[in-house]
Amino acid sequence: MSALISFLVSLLISAVVIWIVGRLNLGLSVKSFGDAVIAALVIALLFWAAAALLGALGIIAGGLVGAILNLVIAAIVLMIGDRFLKGLRVNGFTGALLAALAIAVLTWLFGLLGLGTLF
Repeated sequence: MSALISFLVSLLISAVVIWIVGRLNLGLSVKSFGDAVIAALVIALLFWAAAALLGALGIIAGGLVGAILNLVIAAIVLMIGDRFLKGLRVNGFTGALLAALAIAVLTWLFGLLGLGTLF
């Protein structure tokens, strides 16, 4: 039961991060908080699948190269999520990259507070 509660809390925190980035007009817009929850789940699943695929192919990098690669993957995942979700809109690759950077910073800040996210 605690794993389910942990998952739900992480999902809500991830949704808050997406909702905040959407409100800041950083290349991403979300119609409602409900759409942000669905977007958080879809983005987490897509990012997990991309990471698993890249890991299987041996394309894992660390340091600055790894950080840049993760940002580009996150931007692509956001653009794919835009295609599947009516309530999520991404403003091109530059907007997706900016939104991915903002999501990374907010996720890092939530992590400093001891709060986990799905991505």
